[in-house]
Parts: sequence; C-alpha cells; structure tokens
Amino acid sequence: MTFTSSFGVFGAPHPDLADIPAGARQFSPLVPGAGALEDVSPASLTGFIVAAPPGTLERRYVLALAMRALQAGAPLTVMAPKEKGGNRIAKELAAFGCAVEASSGRHQRICVTARPAQLGEAVDEALKAGGPQRVEALGLWSQPGIFSWDRIDPGSALLLSVLPAFSGRGADLGCGIGLLARAVLANPTVTQLALIDIDRRAITAARHNIEDARIAFHWADARKIQAAALDFIVMNPPFHEDGVEDKALGQAFVQRAQQMLRDGGVLWLVANRHLPYEALLAGSFSSVTLRADGNGFKVYEATK
Repeated sequence: MTFTSSFGVFGAPHPDLADIPAGARQFSPLVPGAGALEDVSPASLTGFIVAAPPGTLERRYVLALAMRALQAGAPLTVMAPKEKGGNRIAKELAAFGCAVEASSGRHQRICVTARPAQLGEAVDEALKAGGPQRVEALGLWSQPGIFSWDRIDPGSALLLSVLPAFSGRGADLGCGIGLLARAVLANPTVTQLALIDIDRRAITAARHNIEDARIAFHWADARKIQAAALDFIVMNPPFHEDGVEDKALGQAFVQRAQQMLRDGGVLWLVANRHLPYEALLAGSFSSVTLRADGNGFKVYEATK
C-alpha cells in the first residue's frame, strides 16, 4: 500500500461518507502508533478527513490542529453524529474563517470546507483551551478528551479510598493521567508498575504527573498487552467504545487481568453497579470479595 503522508485522517470516518486515500496517515490519539497532529509541520498536509470527537473543547482543538497542519486551500471534511457534536461543526468551522458546505447522511452531519489563507485568533484560542494543561483542582496535568479529564471520577475516588498497600510487580490497566498509580507507588514495596492506556494524551499526562523509576509507560490497548506473573493489577475499566456502552469491553479487561496475574495475584477493580462483572469474576478467580459499595459503584478484590 502506498503511504500518502501528506493526507491525514482522524479517527474512523464512515466509509460511505468520505473517500480516504490509500495510505492516509492516522492521527487519532486513540490509535496506538498513530502520528501526533501536534507535531505536524504547519501548512504541510494536502487534505484531511476528521471523524470529530463529541467533546466541545476536544473537537475544536482537533479542528484547529487540522487547520494549522493543512496547506492554504487544502480540503477538509469533518463529520460526527448529529447528537454528538455534528450539529455544531459548521458553526465551529465558520468561527475559524471557513466557508462550509453541510449535508447529512447515516445520521451524521458532514461539513466540507477548505483551509483559509489566514488563520485567526479563534484557532489559537481553541489550541490553548483544548491542549495539555495543569488542572489546578487536581494539581495534575491533563487534557480535554481524556476520561474525566478535570476531576476525580467517583469510581476512582471509591477505589482510592480502599486500596491496600501493594508489593511486587503490578499494572494499572487504563491508567488515565495516573491517579491510581500515584497511590500505588506510595508503597515502597512496589518494585514495578506498568501504566497502560489506549489514549496517547493520557500517557503523556501521566509522564508529567509521575516521575518514578519503577514505572513503565505503555501507549497500548490493555486487552492486547503482553505481561505475565504479576502480583497485582488495579483498574477502573472503560465500558464505552466510540461513545456507545459496551459491557464486553470491561469484561475483556477482567479476562486480560486474569491472564496477566500469577497464581495468588490480586485484582482490585471498580465498576458501575449495573455492570455484569460478578459472574465473570467468580468464574475466573478463586475468590472474590466486595470491598466497597457507594455512589453507584462497587469495588472488588479478586484473587487468582
């Protein structure tokens, strides 16, 4: 396949709504190994297609990065489900100085435009608002688009309230910006900790937030990571993919954790109360104990 490095794609645009050139370069931070749009030289790309994310700050940031990376006059196609930001794309592009042609299809809004000759202050403002930043309420680095980017989510808070002192080698599956990892590493008996997340932005933030020689960072899908004989795993697994609830996603995290642990190793897991993890945990581990229940979440300790 020919690699067309001058054409970019973000995410997974619906194939019926856009023609993606063979070899187009992927720039989604949720695709391990993809390029970083932040690192692309200004005015270097000849075209771009964006499956826009739902969050306003994140979406405007991506569009601003695409504008900066495109050559003047180069085509830009942006699409998103109507109820997940699609109805706002045309207005956001117009604020960047674009003339927009909008249409609908497959329950999505599709906006076609071209990069204007000059980029105004609105682009700079979007880059600042959506870029990496220190969240003073957390005292940590984060970025819009990361899960619970500017606050401690209630599930993680519940898990943090009951975490024991670990020892040995462990992993944090879906580590985010490193909230759980910071608590785990407070134990000097922890010798190694793998931080794994599919979001490049989360791994970048975690690197800023934790400096510890015991850490190994992995921008990867936790369901595919190779590790074995770990002493412990902590996780607040995701249960949404592409904005849609997917119970199988969290269940896959549980199964992978079971495979990564040594006999006698422990998994500490927090999950929404309605998610069906109890049967899977009971069938995969030798013992399962409910350690906390509150605010719509449950914390389990499972021993292999």
